[in-house]
Amino acid sequence: MAAKEVISKSALVDKVAEKAAVSKKEAKAVVEAMLETVVESVKSDAEVRLIGFGTFKKAHRNARTGRNPQTGETIQIAASDSLAFKSSVKY
Repeated sequence: MAAKEVISKSALVDKVAEKAAVSKKEAKAVVEAMLETVVESVKSDAEVRLIGFGTFKKAHRNARTGRNPQTGETIQIAASDSLAFKSSVKY
């Protein structure tokens, strides 16, 4: 089985610059602005829907009891929020 290709942020910037026929500096500014806007919007409880691509939203996990796998000791895991993405791309 072949290893999956992993595209870093800088490689993404390179691809965007090539496809949009803009400089890498301009593409980097656009990519960073988009990511920052998505994170800020989700933090303020908004959903970001990109039709034909997917939806970014906040996912909440309630506090729960867990176990330390090394000691077996019961621990309390705090509630937390994280960014979730649901793809709408079919391939």
